[in-house]
Amino acid sequence: MTWRELAAAAGAGAGQAPPETTQQAVGYPALFLLVALGALVPVIPTGALVSTAAVVAFHQSLPFGLLLVFAVAAVAAFAGDVALYWLGQRGVASRNGSRRLEALRGRATPERLAQAQRKLDEHGVLVLVLSRLVPAGRIPVMLACLLARLPLRRFARGDAPACLAWAATYCLIGILGGSLFSEPWKGVALAVSLALLISGAPALWRRLRRL
Repeated sequence: MTWRELAAAAGAGAGQAPPETTQQAVGYPALFLLVALGALVPVIPTGALVSTAAVVAFHQSLPFGLLLVFAVAAVAAFAGDVALYWLGQRGVASRNGSRRLEALRGRATPERLAQAQRKLDEHGVLVLVLSRLVPAGRIPVMLACLLARLPLRRFARGDAPACLAWAATYCLIGILGGSLFSEPWKGVALAVSLALLISGAPALWRRLRRL
């Protein structure tokens, strides 16, 4: 779940079994904190983190290891989303706005925001599920919900299945990477590459269109 855990997993491939207590005491809390923080700060590649944790759990073959990775990732993503939405609501309600709301506006182009607003009008909170699965789709939809004054409780109801679907997707990427290679570090490398490719594809496509 952490870089220390990855080193332990690599040692497992060489016949050294990582201590289960270390994974439980350090790995899952660290994964939760990083994913929750990644929902607030865009510089953390949360999808790659979840896929990496899934590879580690797959090779360690711990009871319910993959299920715990999925549950921790989903709950952490949900907690981060709800916290970010709550901060955004404070900015919308404030007469002078807020730094967090302005930061959200800066992360969504006018075109993406307009598209998100249309989809929110057409499909309601169901669009949140797709926004979590589409790279760079989460922030425009969240901002559209904020500008539409969607209550936090209604946002949370739509965001919960979105976070479950997101966590399941990146866990499956990790399982794929772990199942293709007997050595954990190779599975980690493949899972991280796939996760980063998926998350970076929209930005790359926009740059190519401008050329």
